Amino acid sequence: MNKPKASANTGTIALNKKARHEYFLEDKFEAGIELQGWEVKSIRAGKVNIADTYVVIRNNEAYLLGSQIQPLLSASSHVVCDSERSRKLLLKRRELDKLIGASEREGYSIVATAMYWKRHLVKLEIHLAKGKKAHDKRDTVKERDWQRQKERIMKHKVG
Repeated sequence: MNKPKASANTGTIALNKKARHEYFLEDKFEAGIELQGWEVKSIRAGKVNIADTYVVIRNNEAYLLGSQIQPLLSASSHVVCDSERSRKLLLKRRELDKLIGASEREGYSIVATAMYWKRHLVKLEIHLAKGKKAHDKRDTVKERDWQRQKERIMKHKVG
């Protein structure tokens, strides 16, 4: 019997850490992704990158742009592997309507923050997001540093 890989135990495939720094993340959605067979194999091997990804709405459907899934060397020769193709996201109509309304009327961006396994399916965590200004980013860094300092002070007082 095969031993499961470490990434299969945690469930997380890829993270977009830059999104928390660049945006104020608000509403969270879970979306399925329409994948081809070679893409699932590459994801299982960990050859995926979702940094700099975002979601666009075309024809009342959501598509993931900017993600990279590198094909395996052992992929079939008759399959054309496009590592940066746009991938359709599978969402419920009500969720799509909310995303469309927020992005068109209220000026929100739709950003992918994480890709993970849910049972045997690949899921994508997306957020409605507002862009941060430079001063907002500095405030976030200051707050994070202050929280770290507080933890150190409390640790030394207790111990």
